[in-house]
Amino acid sequence: MSNAGGQDVVAPRSVAASGVMGNSPLVNYALSGLQKCWLPDKQRWSHIYHLDGRENPNESVPHSDVFYSLNVLLGMSRIRAVPQAINIPDVFSTNVDQLTRLPVPTYAFGMALWAAAKLKLEVPFSVSKVIRQLLENRGRWTTFRAQDLGMLLIGIVAQAVEGRTEFSHHAALLFNFLSESYATDSALFCDTATGFRRRFASFATQTYLAIACYSYGEFAGEPEAIELANSCVRRLIELQGPQGEWPWFFDAKRGEVVDFYEVYSVHQYGMAPALLEFAERHNVEGATKALVKGFNWIFGENQLRRSMLLPASQLSYRSQVRVNELHSKDRRVVRAVANAYLGRKTQLIPPASLTLRMECRSYELGWILWSFGERYDLDQLTHNLVFSSALR
Repeated sequence: MSNAGGQDVVAPRSVAASGVMGNSPLVNYALSGLQKCWLPDKQRWSHIYHLDGRENPNESVPHSDVFYSLNVLLGMSRIRAVPQAINIPDVFSTNVDQLTRLPVPTYAFGMALWAAAKLKLEVPFSVSKVIRQLLENRGRWTTFRAQDLGMLLIGIVAQAVEGRTEFSHHAALLFNFLSESYATDSALFCDTATGFRRRFASFATQTYLAIACYSYGEFAGEPEAIELANSCVRRLIELQGPQGEWPWFFDAKRGEVVDFYEVYSVHQYGMAPALLEFAERHNVEGATKALVKGFNWIFGENQLRRSMLLPASQLSYRSQVRVNELHSKDRRVVRAVANAYLGRKTQLIPPASLTLRMECRSYELGWILWSFGERYDLDQLTHNLVFSSALR
């Protein structure tokens, strides 16, 4: 078995052997959960692991499996020990080759660049060809959603940092496009460059575009990019819920929350910490406090007053959602549009109107690996008793 850098490692006999190779209990908790999401015949992690007790909990959606698996591999690039059963180069090759064969979203190609750079692996020519076509067709850029643009820029910068400059001449152009078409006076980012959907932006919109700005700013020595990201983070911290909830939906034009729900676990323990790690590095006031407060939501400091973790299976519940919106997003869309155009601020609703989404997705655990694989300063999170106890 080789790690991301090609060095031989001695894998632990089980993921539970947390102290042997130096992974934190939190990281090994996520690795153990990922074992349950693994589809050995397909060499990838599943789209959904259902938590409702069904006989076959893993649900495969091939194009989503592939993207999620690249996300998980990205996370593995930052941990000290990879499970013995996972051959990273083989799993990467198997999944990245599917990008040109399946109806994957544009952002999956950005994830391929990002993961390949961090794992020090090569992107296949067929995939590079598609990426080249995406980048050279400037007219198509206006169709990019925030996640597409963000991940492509992050991936290009990650490649350039490793000395792979095939796409690096696009980095400044992409950042300028981001700054001109997605940034707003409110400090939050828009979701698209044009159209009705533009002002309605998710937490993911903010995360990927702010990380892209940080990544480009650090690489290019561009203070404007760093300040765009810092301003976004400051506003997000101002909008964080009273128990650490990261809101799901924003009106980027006004810089306000138009719907808190769903509140997703992956934002609390994965994506927000990934963004806030950059913010800490750039001295954004309150970044660490917001990270810890958001993570504590997972431990039960939330509206339902219950842990979002399932220690027996080393998984987590996906989200807290309105009871009447568990199977449809229609009401959420109408509410968000009305709140935006009427200038209303949204509020948290009574806990009795909330329920759990009974599923876990592999990429969620992958974000834990990324966000905490190299953190040694937050023992109250990474070495919390709930994680070490679950692995005994």
